[in-house]
Amino acid sequence: VQLVESGGGLVQPGGSLRLSCAASGFTFSRFVMRWYRQGPGKERELVATISSAGGTTNYGDSVKGRFTISRDNAKNTVYLQMNSLKPEDTAVYYCNVRQGGDHWGQGTQVTVSS
Repeated sequence: VQLVESGGGLVQPGGSLRLSCAASGFTFSRFVMRWYRQGPGKERELVATISSAGGTTNYGDSVKGRFTISRDNAKNTVYLQMNSLKPEDTAVYYCNVRQGGDHWGQGTQVTVSS
C-alpha cells in the first residue's frame, strides 16, 4: 500500500487549497478513505471520510461546511477541497486507508497565516 499526498502550502486566512492523495498497491475502489490532520502540539484528528463509491461522506465538526472530500476511483485518488481556511487549520494532513491495518501517507503541510 502506498499513499502520496500533495497540494499543501502556505495560504492566507479565508483562502482555499485542494489536497490530493494518490493511492496504489490495493483495490482503491473497495475501500473507505479518510483524511486526518495533526496540528502543532495536537493529537491526530479525523477530518473527513468517504465511502468506497463516494456516495457517503462525513466530516469533523471543525470543518463541516468548509471542507469537501471526494474521490476519483478511475484515478485511484482522493481529494480534500478546503475553503474558508482558518489559522487553526494549520496542520500536516494525511490520507489513510484501513486495509489489513492502518496505512498512512507521508503527509502534506498546510499553513494558514497572513
